[in-house]
Amino acid sequence: MTTVRTALVIGGGIAGPVTAMALRRAGIEATVHEAYPPAADGGVTLTLAPNGLAALRCVDAEQAVRGVGLPMRRTVVTDGRGGRIGAFPHVAVEPVTLGLWRDDLARVLRERAQAQGVRIGYDKRLVDAEQSHDGVLARFADGSTATADVLIGADGIRSRVRTLIDPQAPEPQVLPLLNLGGAARYAVPDADPEAMYFVFGSRAFFGYWVQPDGRTAWFANVPDRQPVSYAEANQIPRQQWLRRLRAVFADDVPARQVLAHTDPEDLVAIGSIESMPPVPRWHAGRMVLVGDAVHAPSPSSGQGASLAVESAVQLSRCLRDFPEVPAAFAAYERLRRARVEKVVRRGRQTTSTKTAGPIATRMMRIMMPLALRTFLNPERTLGPEQRYRIDWETTVATELAGRPSRVDR
Repeated sequence: MTTVRTALVIGGGIAGPVTAMALRRAGIEATVHEAYPPAADGGVTLTLAPNGLAALRCVDAEQAVRGVGLPMRRTVVTDGRGGRIGAFPHVAVEPVTLGLWRDDLARVLRERAQAQGVRIGYDKRLVDAEQSHDGVLARFADGSTATADVLIGADGIRSRVRTLIDPQAPEPQVLPLLNLGGAARYAVPDADPEAMYFVFGSRAFFGYWVQPDGRTAWFANVPDRQPVSYAEANQIPRQQWLRRLRAVFADDVPARQVLAHTDPEDLVAIGSIESMPPVPRWHAGRMVLVGDAVHAPSPSSGQGASLAVESAVQLSRCLRDFPEVPAAFAAYERLRRARVEKVVRRGRQTTSTKTAGPIATRMMRIMMPLALRTFLNPERTLGPEQRYRIDWETTVATELAGRPSRVDR
C-alpha cells in the first residue's frame, strides 16, 4: 500500500490530465498546474495509436477521445506526381489508430479529468521546487506555492522539472526538418476517409487526411538545417510561411491544391522537429518525469501521445503498489525505459526518410511492394508497439517478475 496521498502534476497538455486521472484511481489526490491559460494548445494534427487508446481505458477516457478522432485503417504512399508508391493496412488490432487535432485531444482529457474531480490551475508556470524528507514545495512564477508528497513533471519537451531533477540533463535533439500543419477548406477528391496519405514530393514531405466536414487536415515536413524554435517560427507571419510552402510544393499534387485552399489563420508553425535523446535521470527524491519531458519521440513515430498516456498510467500503478517513493520511481523506469527508447530510435529513422530526394523516391517506388511484404510489413514493424496493453489490476511486482500478464502480450 502506498504512503503517497497527494501529487502535484506540472503540465496540463496530454500526459498531465491522464496522470492525474490515473493517480486518482490509485487513491492519490492529484492537482494539475498548467503554465498557459486555457485553450492555449496548438491546432496541429497527431495520431493516437491503438496502444494509447487502450491505455486510456484505464482512466475511463477512451470513448471521449474517440468522439473527437477519425479512425485511420490504412496508409497510402504517393509521389508528387500523384503516382502510387504503395499502400498498406494498419496493424490488425482494435481499437484502431485515430487521427485528431492536438487541441481537441488536450481539451477532452482536461474535461474528463475535471469530471472525475481533478483540479486544474492555469497560468501556473513552475520556476523552482524544494524537497524535504516527506514532500515537495513548488514555487510558481506568479508567487504562489503548492505542496504535496510527490511532484510529477508532465511539462513537455522543454521541461523545467527535468532540469530541476538534473541540471545536466540533455536538451532536445533538433532534426533537420521544419514541421508545419493546418486545415484546408478543401477535400481532396476521391480520398479514402479512413486513410492517411503520405506524399514524397519533389522537395519535401506532405501528409494529409480528409475530414467529414469537407476540410483536409495536413502537415508538411520541409528540409532545413537551420534550427528554428517554436517561438522563432511564430514570429514569422503565417502568410510568409504559406508562401514558402506553396513554392516548395508547387510541383506536387495534391499538396499544391490543399495549400491553395489554406488560409493563413488556419496554419500552425511548430518549428524544427525535435526528439529527446536518452535521459540519464528520470527521477530524483520525490520528483519524477512523464511523457515528452522524458521520452519525446519524433512526430514521425506516430507514438508521442500514446507513449505519454502509457507512462502516465504505469507511473500511477507503481505509486499505487510500492510503499516507498524511491522504489516506485525505480520500478516505473524499469517498466518504461527500454520500450520508449526503442520507439524514439525508430522515430528518428522514419524522420530521415522524409529527406529523400527524387532518386531515392524513384527507388522507393521500385522497392516498396517487396518491402511491405518483408521488413516494412506493418504487423512486423509496428505490431509489438501497438499491441502493448496495460493490465491495471495486475501488480507491478508481478509484471516485473516476468509472470504472465496481458501487459507482456
